Amino acid sequence: MLKIHTPSSSGVRHRIDIDRGLTTDTPEKNLTSPVKKNSGRNAHGHVTTRHRGGGEKRRYRIVDFRRNKPGVDARVVSIEYDPNRSANIALLYYRDGEKRYILAPDGLVVDSRVVAGADVEPKLGNALPLKKIPIGMPIHNIEIKRGRGGQIVRSAGTAALIQSKEDGFVVVKLPSGETRLIKEDCFATIGQVSNLDHKNQKIGKAGRKRHMGWRPTVRGIAQHPGSHPHGGGEGRSGIGMPGPKTPWGKPALGKKTRNKYKYSNKYIVKDRRAK
Repeated sequence: MLKIHTPSSSGVRHRIDIDRGLTTDTPEKNLTSPVKKNSGRNAHGHVTTRHRGGGEKRRYRIVDFRRNKPGVDARVVSIEYDPNRSANIALLYYRDGEKRYILAPDGLVVDSRVVAGADVEPKLGNALPLKKIPIGMPIHNIEIKRGRGGQIVRSAGTAALIQSKEDGFVVVKLPSGETRLIKEDCFATIGQVSNLDHKNQKIGKAGRKRHMGWRPTVRGIAQHPGSHPHGGGEGRSGIGMPGPKTPWGKPALGKKTRNKYKYSNKYIVKDRRAK
């Protein structure tokens, strides 16, 4: 549900927040770890991601993407906010006493029961092999290699659909529009990822973006010609070239960067750009 604020100041005039329906704001301390800020720099100190820096201190929530406790059911204790991702997370208490976080699917509520395993019921929040999931059922947190844990379809509001099953593979349509083959013994979780309104929120002011760790971005056209290919010119003269370029002079739009010989090309049935 979206929250639209009374325009009492410039900072909230255009701000749209999300009422996530959370049951707690305090994480399970044993399931968190510190996050070191690197301000977009790599091990050599070179900036590899521009416009990063500052931001509030966070702790990483250790999320279980593997769901590797077969047959042990768990109770959902709380639905929580995670500052490191767009989706909500759910705190599980397992029957054997262990506690874990998982991605919360949309519709999962406190006191629900979830379980993972090869022969479990395809019910909201349960994790099971793709070959056991009915065609047309929404899924998320999908493994690409068995045992590695879910790697795709993990952001807020996303879901994939199983289209068919053939010769040890399952044809899955991903949120990007790509249709892909995935081995049938790979695990996935039933349901659509929570926080569907994430794409509809509006930050409202620049300062809030700074709290999130993003520094200001200057348009290339406003820069000096020595700093950016789009810079320079008399007045507002445009970028001065047929197509846009990156700050390092490479084509910015339309150039394919995927390796033609990438190992996973054979698993792509339909490209996401195909009409």
